[in-house]
Amino acid sequence: MPTSTTFYDTIITGAGPVGLFLACELSLAGCSVLVLERKGDPSSPLKRAPFGLRGLSVPVIESLDRRGLLDAIEAHAATSATPGTAHFMKQTRRPGGHFAGIPFFHDRIDTARWPNRLPGTVGSVAAEMASIEAILAARAEASGVTVLRGAGVEDFNRTEESVVVQAGGQTFRASWLVGCDGARSAVRKAAGIAFTGTEPEFTGYSVQGELAGADALKPGRHYTAQGMYLYTPPGTVAMADFDGGAFHRSAPITREHVEAVLRRISGADVTVTRLDLATTWTDRAHQASAYRSGRVLLAGDAAHIHSPLGGQGLNLGLGDAMNLGWKLAATVRGDEPAGLLDTYERERHPVGTRVLDWSRAQVALMRPSRSSRALEAIIRDLIELPDGATYFAERVWGVSLRYDVGGSHPLVGCSVPDFMLIDGRRVGSLLRDGKGLLLDFDPDQSLQALASRRSGRISYIAADARDRLGLQAVLVRPDGIVAWASEAAPDEAVVGRAMTTWFAKDQG
Repeated sequence: MPTSTTFYDTIITGAGPVGLFLACELSLAGCSVLVLERKGDPSSPLKRAPFGLRGLSVPVIESLDRRGLLDAIEAHAATSATPGTAHFMKQTRRPGGHFAGIPFFHDRIDTARWPNRLPGTVGSVAAEMASIEAILAARAEASGVTVLRGAGVEDFNRTEESVVVQAGGQTFRASWLVGCDGARSAVRKAAGIAFTGTEPEFTGYSVQGELAGADALKPGRHYTAQGMYLYTPPGTVAMADFDGGAFHRSAPITREHVEAVLRRISGADVTVTRLDLATTWTDRAHQASAYRSGRVLLAGDAAHIHSPLGGQGLNLGLGDAMNLGWKLAATVRGDEPAGLLDTYERERHPVGTRVLDWSRAQVALMRPSRSSRALEAIIRDLIELPDGATYFAERVWGVSLRYDVGGSHPLVGCSVPDFMLIDGRRVGSLLRDGKGLLLDFDPDQSLQALASRRSGRISYIAADARDRLGLQAVLVRPDGIVAWASEAAPDEAVVGRAMTTWFAKDQG
Protein backbone atom coordinates (compact mmCIF):
# COMPACT_ATOMS: atom_id res chain seq x y z
CA MET A 1 0.00 0.00 0.00
CA PRO A 2 1.50 3.39 -1.02
CA THR A 3 2.56 5.60 1.88
CA SER A 4 2.54 9.38 1.97
CA THR A 5 5.89 10.78 3.06
CA THR A 6 4.25 13.91 4.49
CA PHE A 7 3.61 13.96 8.22
CA TYR A 8 0.66 16.18 9.10
CA ASP A 9 -0.21 17.84 12.37
CA THR A 10 -3.82 16.76 11.93
CA ILE A 11 -5.82 14.51 9.62
CA ILE A 12 -9.54 15.26 9.37
CA THR A 13 -11.91 12.73 7.86
CA GLY A 14 -14.90 14.27 6.13
CA ALA A 15 -14.97 17.30 3.83
CA GLY A 16 -18.39 18.52 4.87
CA PRO A 17 -18.86 21.94 6.48
CA VAL A 18 -17.66 20.77 9.91
CA GLY A 19 -14.46 19.14 8.67
CA LEU A 20 -13.65 22.04 6.36
CA PHE A 21 -14.31 24.69 9.01
CA LEU A 22 -12.12 22.82 11.48
CA ALA A 23 -9.41 22.59 8.82
CA CYS A 24 -9.61 26.35 8.33
CA GLU A 25 -9.27 26.93 12.07
CA LEU A 26 -6.22 24.70 12.38
CA SER A 27 -4.55 26.17 9.31
CA LEU A 28 -5.17 29.69 10.62
CA ALA A 29 -3.13 28.71 13.69
CA GLY A 30 -0.26 27.42 11.54
CA CYS A 31 -1.01 23.68 11.60
CA SER A 32 -0.55 21.38 8.61
CA VAL A 33 -3.85 19.66 7.78
CA LEU A 34 -4.99 16.84 5.50
CA VAL A 35 -8.71 16.34 4.87
CA LEU A 36 -9.77 12.90 3.63
CA GLU A 37 -13.19 12.61 1.98
CA ARG A 38 -14.83 9.35 0.96
CA LYS A 39 -16.88 10.84 -1.88
CA GLY A 40 -15.12 11.87 -5.04
CA ASP A 41 -17.68 14.51 -6.00
CA PRO A 42 -19.05 16.90 -3.34
CA SER A 43 -22.05 17.99 -5.40
CA SER A 44 -25.58 16.77 -4.61
CA PRO A 45 -29.02 18.21 -5.35
CA LEU A 46 -29.89 17.59 -1.69
CA LYS A 47 -27.35 20.27 -0.74
CA ARG A 48 -29.27 22.92 -2.68
CA ALA A 49 -32.57 24.66 -1.94
CA PRO A 50 -35.07 23.73 -0.80
CA PHE A 51 -33.74 20.63 0.98
CA GLY A 52 -30.21 21.96 1.41
CA LEU A 53 -31.28 25.28 2.91
CA ARG A 54 -30.08 25.76 6.49
CA GLY A 55 -30.78 28.51 8.98
CA LEU A 56 -27.59 29.54 10.77
CA SER A 57 -27.72 30.15 14.52
CA VAL A 58 -26.43 33.31 16.17
CA PRO A 59 -23.22 31.65 17.50
CA VAL A 60 -22.44 30.27 14.02
CA ILE A 61 -23.13 33.61 12.34
CA GLU A 62 -20.78 35.24 14.84
CA SER A 63 -18.11 32.58 14.28
CA LEU A 64 -18.23 33.01 10.51
CA ASP A 65 -18.04 36.78 10.89
CA ARG A 66 -15.05 36.49 13.24
CA ARG A 67 -13.19 34.56 10.56
CA GLY A 68 -14.17 36.79 7.65
CA LEU A 69 -16.45 34.20 6.00
CA LEU A 70 -19.88 35.66 6.64
CA ASP A 71 -19.97 38.18 3.78
CA ALA A 72 -19.39 35.48 1.16
CA ILE A 73 -22.02 33.20 2.68
CA GLU A 74 -24.57 36.02 2.87
CA ALA A 75 -23.87 36.90 -0.76
CA HIS A 76 -24.53 33.30 -1.81
CA ALA A 77 -27.63 33.21 0.38
CA ALA A 78 -29.04 36.28 -1.35
CA THR A 79 -28.70 34.69 -4.78
CA SER A 80 -30.12 31.28 -3.76
CA ALA A 81 -33.22 32.50 -1.90
CA THR A 82 -36.47 32.15 -3.84
CA PRO A 83 -39.97 33.32 -2.86
CA GLY A 84 -41.34 29.76 -2.84
CA THR A 85 -38.51 28.16 -0.90
CA ALA A 86 -40.58 27.88 2.29
CA HIS A 87 -44.23 28.31 3.01
CA PHE A 88 -43.60 30.71 5.89
CA MET A 89 -42.20 33.31 3.50
CA LYS A 90 -45.79 34.07 2.47
CA GLN A 91 -46.91 34.82 6.02
CA THR A 92 -47.82 38.38 6.99
CA ARG A 93 -45.82 38.21 10.26
CA ARG A 94 -42.09 37.68 10.27
CA PRO A 95 -41.32 34.22 11.69
CA GLY A 96 -38.25 33.67 13.85
CA GLY A 97 -38.28 29.89 13.71
CA HIS A 98 -40.39 27.03 14.96
CA PHE A 99 -40.71 24.25 17.48
CA ALA A 100 -42.13 21.06 15.94
CA GLY A 101 -43.66 23.23 13.24
CA ILE A 102 -45.23 25.71 15.66
CA PRO A 103 -43.83 29.12 14.66
CA PHE A 104 -42.72 31.94 16.91
CA PHE A 105 -42.68 35.48 15.56
CA HIS A 106 -40.37 38.46 15.87
CA ASP A 107 -43.17 40.73 17.07
CA ARG A 108 -43.40 38.67 20.28
CA ILE A 109 -39.66 38.39 21.06
CA ASP A 110 -38.36 40.69 23.79
CA THR A 111 -34.65 41.16 23.02
CA ALA A 112 -34.34 43.52 26.00
CA ARG A 113 -34.20 40.37 28.14
CA TRP A 114 -30.74 39.65 26.75
CA PRO A 115 -28.74 42.31 28.62
CA ASN A 116 -25.36 40.94 27.53
CA ARG A 117 -26.14 41.49 23.86
CA LEU A 118 -25.88 44.81 22.12
CA PRO A 119 -29.10 46.05 20.48
CA GLY A 120 -29.48 45.02 16.84
CA THR A 121 -26.78 42.33 16.89
CA VAL A 122 -29.07 39.28 16.71
CA GLY A 123 -29.74 38.48 13.06
CA SER A 124 -30.50 35.49 10.87
CA VAL A 125 -28.98 33.95 7.75
CA ALA A 126 -30.24 31.04 5.66
CA ALA A 127 -27.81 29.47 3.19
CA GLU A 128 -27.47 26.38 1.04
CA MET A 129 -25.23 23.57 2.23
CA ALA A 130 -23.60 23.55 -1.22
CA SER A 131 -22.64 27.22 -0.90
CA ILE A 132 -21.34 26.83 2.64
CA GLU A 133 -19.19 23.86 1.63
CA ALA A 134 -17.84 25.61 -1.45
CA ILE A 135 -16.84 28.72 0.50
CA LEU A 136 -15.20 26.72 3.28
CA ALA A 137 -13.39 24.48 0.78
CA ALA A 138 -12.01 27.50 -1.06
CA ARG A 139 -10.80 29.07 2.21
CA ALA A 140 -9.23 25.80 3.36
CA GLU A 141 -7.35 25.17 0.15
CA ALA A 142 -6.23 28.81 -0.11
CA SER A 143 -4.76 28.53 3.39
CA GLY A 144 -2.71 25.45 2.52
CA VAL A 145 -5.02 22.63 3.58
CA THR A 146 -4.77 19.48 1.45
CA VAL A 147 -8.19 18.04 0.56
CA LEU A 148 -8.09 14.52 -0.89
CA ARG A 149 -11.41 13.27 -2.27
CA GLY A 150 -12.24 9.65 -3.04
CA ALA A 151 -10.25 8.53 0.00
CA GLY A 152 -12.48 7.11 2.71
CA VAL A 153 -10.88 5.89 5.93
CA GLU A 154 -10.48 2.11 6.03
CA ASP A 155 -8.62 1.75 9.32
CA PHE A 156 -6.07 3.44 11.56
CA ASN A 157 -3.49 2.59 14.18
CA ARG A 158 -2.36 4.91 16.94
CA THR A 159 0.50 5.23 19.35
CA GLU A 160 1.21 7.71 22.11
CA GLU A 161 2.90 9.98 19.56
CA SER A 162 0.97 9.63 16.29
CA VAL A 163 -1.85 8.13 14.23
CA VAL A 164 -1.39 6.09 11.04
CA VAL A 165 -4.43 6.16 8.75
CA GLN A 166 -5.27 3.87 5.82
CA ALA A 167 -7.52 5.59 3.29
CA GLY A 168 -8.05 5.33 -0.45
CA GLY A 169 -5.32 2.74 -0.84
CA GLN A 170 -2.72 4.95 0.83
CA THR A 171 -1.20 5.36 4.28
CA PHE A 172 -1.06 8.76 5.97
CA ARG A 173 0.53 9.84 9.26
CA ALA A 174 -0.34 12.63 11.64
CA SER A 175 -0.13 13.68 15.24
CA TRP A 176 -3.93 13.84 15.56
CA LEU A 177 -7.00 12.39 13.85
CA VAL A 178 -10.41 14.06 13.93
CA GLY A 179 -13.48 12.19 12.74
CA CYS A 180 -15.95 14.53 11.01
CA ASP A 181 -17.20 11.67 8.85
CA GLY A 182 -20.88 11.63 9.70
CA ALA A 183 -23.37 9.53 11.61
CA ARG A 184 -21.84 6.22 10.46
CA SER A 185 -18.34 7.45 11.30
CA ALA A 186 -15.63 4.93 10.49
CA VAL A 187 -13.31 6.81 12.85
CA ARG A 188 -15.69 6.56 15.79
CA LYS A 189 -16.27 2.86 15.21
CA ALA A 190 -12.56 2.08 14.83
CA ALA A 191 -11.79 4.07 17.97
CA GLY A 192 -14.29 1.94 19.90
CA ILE A 193 -16.30 4.93 21.13
CA ALA A 194 -19.86 4.02 22.11
CA PHE A 195 -22.74 5.73 20.29
CA THR A 196 -25.95 5.49 22.27
CA GLY A 197 -29.34 7.16 22.51
CA THR A 198 -32.92 6.67 21.35
CA GLU A 199 -34.14 4.81 18.29
CA PRO A 200 -36.37 6.42 15.64
CA GLU A 201 -40.12 6.78 15.89
CA PHE A 202 -40.72 7.83 12.29
CA THR A 203 -39.40 7.79 8.73
CA GLY A 204 -39.13 11.30 7.37
CA TYR A 205 -39.48 12.05 3.66
CA SER A 206 -38.28 15.05 1.66
CA VAL A 207 -39.78 14.92 -1.82
CA GLN A 208 -39.83 17.10 -4.91
CA GLY A 209 -41.82 16.28 -8.03
CA GLU A 210 -45.01 16.84 -9.97
CA LEU A 211 -48.40 16.39 -8.32
CA ALA A 212 -51.89 15.96 -9.75
CA GLY A 213 -54.80 16.93 -7.53
CA ALA A 214 -52.52 19.05 -5.35
CA ASP A 215 -55.38 21.48 -4.67
CA ALA A 216 -56.52 18.94 -2.09
CA LEU A 217 -53.34 19.60 -0.09
CA LYS A 218 -53.20 22.60 2.23
CA PRO A 219 -49.96 24.62 1.99
CA GLY A 220 -47.96 24.65 5.22
CA ARG A 221 -47.41 22.10 7.97
CA HIS A 222 -50.25 19.88 9.15
CA TYR A 223 -50.61 17.14 11.76
CA THR A 224 -53.01 14.33 10.98
CA ALA A 225 -54.15 11.08 12.55
CA GLN A 226 -51.42 9.32 10.54
CA GLY A 227 -48.46 11.66 10.91
CA MET A 228 -47.35 15.04 9.57
CA TYR A 229 -46.96 16.64 6.15
CA LEU A 230 -45.54 19.96 5.01
CA TYR A 231 -46.58 21.11 1.56
CA THR A 232 -44.91 23.92 -0.39
CA PRO A 233 -46.53 24.48 -3.80
CA PRO A 234 -46.17 23.45 -6.47
CA GLY A 235 -44.46 20.13 -5.73
CA THR A 236 -42.32 20.07 -2.57
CA VAL A 237 -43.45 17.83 0.30
CA ALA A 238 -41.98 16.75 3.62
CA MET A 239 -43.63 13.98 5.64
CA ALA A 240 -43.22 12.12 8.91
CA ASP A 241 -44.61 8.58 8.91
CA PHE A 242 -44.57 7.11 12.43
CA ASP A 243 -43.45 3.62 11.40
CA GLY A 244 -40.52 3.37 13.80
CA GLY A 245 -38.12 4.36 11.02
CA ALA A 246 -38.81 1.08 9.21
CA PHE A 247 -38.61 2.40 5.65
CA HIS A 248 -35.43 4.47 6.01
CA ARG A 249 -32.75 2.90 3.78
CA SER A 250 -34.70 -0.35 3.60
CA ALA A 251 -35.91 -0.12 -0.02
CA PRO A 252 -35.76 2.14 -3.09
CA ILE A 253 -37.90 5.28 -2.84
CA THR A 254 -40.34 4.89 -5.71
CA ARG A 255 -43.03 7.20 -7.03
CA GLU A 256 -45.69 4.67 -6.05
CA HIS A 257 -44.44 4.42 -2.48
CA VAL A 258 -44.27 8.18 -2.00
CA GLU A 259 -47.79 8.57 -3.39
CA ALA A 260 -49.14 5.90 -1.03
CA VAL A 261 -47.54 7.50 2.04
CA LEU A 262 -48.69 10.99 1.02
CA ARG A 263 -52.27 9.85 0.50
CA ARG A 264 -52.37 7.99 3.80
CA ILE A 265 -50.90 10.83 5.88
CA SER A 266 -52.72 13.72 4.20
CA GLY A 267 -56.02 11.95 3.50
CA ALA A 268 -56.04 13.73 0.13
CA ASP A 269 -56.70 12.13 -3.26
CA VAL A 270 -53.41 13.30 -4.76
CA THR A 271 -51.25 11.61 -7.40
CA VAL A 272 -47.48 11.82 -7.75
CA THR A 273 -47.08 11.96 -11.52
CA ARG A 274 -43.32 12.48 -11.47
CA LEU A 275 -40.69 12.02 -8.77
CA ASP A 276 -37.69 14.32 -9.30
CA LEU A 277 -35.92 14.06 -5.95
CA ALA A 278 -36.58 12.06 -2.80
CA THR A 279 -34.70 11.15 0.35
CA THR A 280 -35.56 9.71 3.76
CA TRP A 281 -34.37 10.45 7.28
CA THR A 282 -35.34 9.60 10.84
CA ASP A 283 -35.44 11.05 14.34
CA ARG A 284 -32.78 8.67 15.67
CA ALA A 285 -30.92 10.60 18.41
CA HIS A 286 -27.53 9.23 19.44
CA GLN A 287 -24.42 10.75 20.98
CA ALA A 288 -20.85 9.57 21.39
CA SER A 289 -20.00 8.63 24.96
CA ALA A 290 -16.72 10.54 24.57
CA TYR A 291 -15.48 13.12 22.08
CA ARG A 292 -11.87 12.04 22.52
CA SER A 293 -9.97 8.78 22.76
CA GLY A 294 -6.24 9.42 22.99
CA ARG A 295 -5.15 11.14 19.78
CA VAL A 296 -8.55 10.66 18.13
CA LEU A 297 -11.33 13.23 18.40
CA LEU A 298 -14.88 13.51 17.06
CA ALA A 299 -16.93 16.46 15.84
CA GLY A 300 -20.20 17.04 14.00
CA ASP A 301 -22.47 14.13 13.14
CA ALA A 302 -19.72 11.68 14.09
CA ALA A 303 -20.25 12.86 17.68
CA HIS A 304 -24.04 13.35 17.66
CA ILE A 305 -27.05 12.82 15.42
CA HIS A 306 -30.69 13.78 15.71
CA SER A 307 -33.63 14.63 13.48
CA PRO A 308 -33.24 17.67 11.22
CA LEU A 309 -36.23 19.33 12.90
CA GLY A 310 -35.35 22.97 13.42
CA GLY A 311 -32.13 22.60 11.40
CA GLN A 312 -29.75 22.58 14.39
CA GLY A 313 -27.43 19.79 13.24
CA LEU A 314 -25.18 21.96 11.08
CA ASN A 315 -25.02 24.65 13.74
CA LEU A 316 -24.10 22.11 16.41
CA GLY A 317 -21.28 20.70 14.27
CA LEU A 318 -19.85 24.09 13.31
CA GLY A 319 -19.90 25.00 16.99
CA ASP A 320 -17.82 21.88 17.69
CA ALA A 321 -15.27 22.96 15.08
CA MET A 322 -14.96 26.50 16.43
CA ASN A 323 -14.50 25.22 19.97
CA LEU A 324 -12.02 22.50 19.07
CA GLY A 325 -9.87 24.28 16.49
CA TRP A 326 -7.86 26.69 18.64
CA LYS A 327 -7.53 24.18 21.47
CA LEU A 328 -6.15 21.45 19.23
CA ALA A 329 -3.83 23.96 17.53
CA ALA A 330 -2.40 25.02 20.90
CA THR A 331 -1.88 21.34 21.74
CA VAL A 332 -0.09 20.76 18.43
CA ARG A 333 2.19 23.74 19.15
CA GLY A 334 2.85 22.48 22.66
CA ASP A 335 2.06 25.78 24.35
CA GLU A 336 -1.37 24.87 25.71
CA PRO A 337 -2.30 25.19 29.39
CA ALA A 338 -2.73 21.90 31.22
CA GLY A 339 -5.99 20.18 30.34
CA LEU A 340 -7.01 22.65 27.62
CA LEU A 341 -7.95 19.95 25.08
CA ASP A 342 -10.10 18.19 27.68
CA THR A 343 -12.32 21.28 27.86
CA TYR A 344 -13.53 20.54 24.32
CA GLU A 345 -15.59 17.57 25.45
CA ARG A 346 -16.46 19.18 28.76
CA GLU A 347 -17.96 22.20 26.99
CA ARG A 348 -19.45 20.67 23.86
CA HIS A 349 -20.87 17.35 25.10
CA PRO A 350 -23.54 19.06 27.27
CA VAL A 351 -24.47 21.30 24.32
CA GLY A 352 -24.99 18.21 22.17
CA THR A 353 -27.09 16.53 24.86
CA ARG A 354 -29.29 19.62 25.12
CA VAL A 355 -29.89 19.75 21.36
CA LEU A 356 -30.74 16.04 21.21
CA ASP A 357 -33.30 16.49 23.98
CA TRP A 358 -34.73 19.51 22.13
CA SER A 359 -35.16 17.26 19.10
CA ARG A 360 -36.81 14.52 21.16
CA ALA A 361 -39.24 17.02 22.64
CA GLN A 362 -40.34 18.07 19.16
CA VAL A 363 -40.92 14.44 18.17
CA ALA A 364 -43.11 13.97 21.24
CA LEU A 365 -45.24 16.90 20.07
CA MET A 366 -45.51 15.49 16.54
CA ARG A 367 -46.82 12.04 17.46
CA PRO A 368 -50.22 11.27 15.91
CA SER A 369 -52.00 11.01 19.24
CA ARG A 370 -54.72 12.90 21.03
CA SER A 371 -52.40 13.80 23.92
CA SER A 372 -49.83 15.30 21.52
CA ARG A 373 -52.51 17.43 19.87
CA ALA A 374 -53.62 18.65 23.30
CA LEU A 375 -50.01 19.52 24.15
CA GLU A 376 -49.64 21.26 20.79
CA ALA A 377 -52.54 23.57 21.66
CA ILE A 378 -50.85 24.54 24.91
CA ILE A 379 -47.50 25.21 23.22
CA ARG A 380 -49.24 27.36 20.60
CA ASP A 381 -50.68 29.51 23.38
CA LEU A 382 -47.37 29.77 25.24
CA ILE A 383 -45.30 30.56 22.14
CA GLU A 384 -47.51 33.60 21.43
CA LEU A 385 -46.63 35.15 24.79
CA PRO A 386 -43.52 37.37 24.98
CA ASP A 387 -42.02 35.07 27.61
CA GLY A 388 -42.65 32.03 25.44
CA ALA A 389 -41.48 33.50 22.15
CA THR A 390 -38.33 34.89 23.81
CA TYR A 391 -37.54 31.51 25.38
CA PHE A 392 -37.96 29.62 22.11
CA ALA A 393 -35.88 32.23 20.27
CA GLU A 394 -33.10 31.84 22.85
CA ARG A 395 -33.02 28.09 22.30
CA VAL A 396 -33.48 27.97 18.52
CA TRP A 397 -31.16 30.89 17.75
CA GLY A 398 -28.52 29.73 20.23
CA VAL A 399 -28.62 32.99 22.19
CA SER A 400 -28.67 31.09 25.48
CA LEU A 401 -25.37 29.29 24.79
CA ARG A 402 -23.00 29.63 27.73
CA TYR A 403 -20.07 27.47 28.76
CA ASP A 404 -19.22 26.82 32.38
CA VAL A 405 -15.73 28.31 32.41
CA GLY A 406 -15.72 29.72 35.96
CA GLY A 407 -15.93 33.34 36.91
CA SER A 408 -18.73 35.31 38.50
CA HIS A 409 -19.56 37.87 35.81
CA PRO A 410 -22.67 36.90 33.81
CA LEU A 411 -20.84 37.51 30.52
CA VAL A 412 -18.14 34.93 31.26
CA GLY A 413 -18.66 31.81 29.14
CA CYS A 414 -20.85 33.70 26.67
CA SER A 415 -20.11 35.04 23.22
CA VAL A 416 -18.39 38.41 23.38
CA PRO A 417 -20.68 41.25 22.26
CA ASP A 418 -19.67 42.78 18.94
CA PHE A 419 -18.51 46.01 20.53
CA MET A 420 -18.06 48.96 18.18
CA LEU A 421 -14.92 50.79 19.24
CA ILE A 422 -14.80 54.57 19.01
CA ASP A 423 -12.18 54.26 16.27
CA GLY A 424 -14.70 52.39 14.08
CA ARG A 425 -13.39 48.84 14.53
CA ARG A 426 -15.71 45.98 15.49
CA VAL A 427 -14.64 43.25 17.90
CA GLY A 428 -15.72 40.62 15.37
CA SER A 429 -13.15 41.90 12.86
CA LEU A 430 -10.42 41.88 15.52
CA LEU A 431 -10.69 38.07 15.83
CA ARG A 432 -9.82 37.35 12.20
CA ASP A 433 -6.27 36.24 13.04
CA GLY A 434 -7.45 33.52 15.44
CA LYS A 435 -5.82 35.09 18.49
CA GLY A 436 -7.48 35.96 21.77
CA LEU A 437 -8.25 39.54 22.73
CA LEU A 438 -7.76 41.65 25.83
CA LEU A 439 -10.16 44.57 25.42
CA ASP A 440 -9.10 47.38 27.74
CA PHE A 441 -11.73 50.12 27.63
CA ASP A 442 -9.89 52.13 30.32
CA PRO A 443 -6.23 51.51 29.35
CA ASP A 444 -4.20 50.00 32.17
CA GLN A 445 -0.44 49.45 31.84
CA SER A 446 -0.52 46.33 33.98
CA LEU A 447 -3.00 44.67 31.62
CA GLN A 448 -0.89 45.62 28.64
CA ALA A 449 2.15 44.04 30.29
CA LEU A 450 0.23 40.84 30.99
CA ALA A 451 -0.89 40.59 27.35
CA SER A 452 2.56 41.40 25.98
CA ARG A 453 4.00 38.33 27.68
CA ARG A 454 1.62 36.27 25.53
CA SER A 455 1.80 38.50 22.47
CA GLY A 456 1.73 35.56 20.07
CA ARG A 457 -1.62 34.40 21.43
CA ILE A 458 -3.39 37.56 22.70
CA SER A 459 -3.90 40.92 21.01
CA TYR A 460 -4.12 43.86 23.40
CA ILE A 461 -6.71 46.44 22.33
CA ALA A 462 -6.77 49.72 24.26
CA ALA A 463 -9.80 51.68 23.08
CA ASP A 464 -13.16 52.71 24.41
CA ALA A 465 -16.40 51.40 22.90
CA ARG A 466 -19.54 53.30 21.93
CA ASP A 467 -21.50 51.02 24.27
CA ARG A 468 -19.30 49.00 26.59
CA LEU A 469 -22.21 47.57 28.63
CA GLY A 470 -20.68 49.01 31.79
CA LEU A 471 -17.46 46.99 31.44
CA GLN A 472 -13.89 48.10 32.14
CA ALA A 473 -12.08 45.21 30.45
CA VAL A 474 -12.81 41.87 28.79
CA LEU A 475 -10.59 38.85 28.04
CA VAL A 476 -11.77 36.91 24.98
CA ARG A 477 -10.73 33.42 23.84
CA PRO A 478 -9.84 32.83 20.17
CA ASP A 479 -13.32 31.35 19.58
CA GLY A 480 -14.97 34.57 20.79
CA ILE A 481 -16.00 33.26 24.21
CA VAL A 482 -15.47 35.60 27.17
CA ALA A 483 -12.90 34.17 29.58
CA TRP A 484 -12.97 37.05 32.06
CA ALA A 485 -14.81 40.36 32.39
CA SER A 486 -14.92 43.14 34.94
CA GLU A 487 -17.00 46.24 35.57
CA ALA A 488 -14.48 47.50 38.15
CA ALA A 489 -10.78 48.25 38.05
CA PRO A 490 -9.19 44.92 37.03
CA ASP A 491 -7.23 42.82 39.50
CA GLU A 492 -3.93 41.93 37.82
CA ALA A 493 -3.67 38.59 39.63
CA VAL A 494 -7.21 37.56 38.59
CA VAL A 495 -6.59 38.47 34.95
CA GLY A 496 -3.27 36.62 35.02
CA ARG A 497 -4.95 33.45 36.29
CA ALA A 498 -7.57 33.68 33.53
CA MET A 499 -4.83 33.98 30.94
CA THR A 500 -2.98 31.02 32.39
CA THR A 501 -6.17 28.94 32.25
CA TRP A 502 -6.91 29.56 28.58
CA PHE A 503 -3.79 30.80 26.82
CA ALA A 504 -0.14 30.04 26.29
CA LYS A 505 2.13 29.94 29.28
CA ASP A 506 3.60 33.22 30.46
CA GLN A 507 6.56 33.99 28.20
CA GLY A 508 7.98 36.70 30.47
